Amino acid sequence: MKKIVIFGNSGSGKTTLAKEICESEGLPHLDLDMLAWKLTEPPERRPILESKVEIDGFTDANKDWVIEGCYSDLLEIVIPKSNEIIFLNLPIAECIANARQRPWEPHKYESKEAQDTNLELLTDWISQYINRNDTFSKESHAALYRNYSGKKTMYTSNERR
Repeated sequence: MKKIVIFGNSGSGKTTLAKEICESEGLPHLDLDMLAWKLTEPPERRPILESKVEIDGFTDANKDWVIEGCYSDLLEIVIPKSNEIIFLNLPIAECIANARQRPWEPHKYESKEAQDTNLELLTDWISQYINRNDTFSKESHAALYRNYSGKKTMYTSNERR
């Protein structure tokens, strides 16, 4: 069984790596972005218990899976069900460069233009990773990695393999 959790800063390559693993191994993929937010303007986080219901539904419906995201509060729900974690602990400059080169994500934005409208806000948010003290922070991700007793890998650059 493969139950893999991938986490790190925005722009670290979580979705890219998850898709690579899912395609090569035929595993289902859950992007936590898809269940962490209400469909409102401006975006607002859903209650954790609502997101947990969807996470549990996904993990119960699939024997193997890859789940990725930057939400330590949601990752804490799924990590106990995993048998492997991957922490993408890239330098902020690489995360920003990745975000600037990000292809259109149609499951998140109605158009590439709509996605690019948020780019400066996103890169500013990425740059705050080491200074934040919230569920999206480097420290919260490092704690998840530190406390995990199963198979774990940390990548510190885009050159993962």
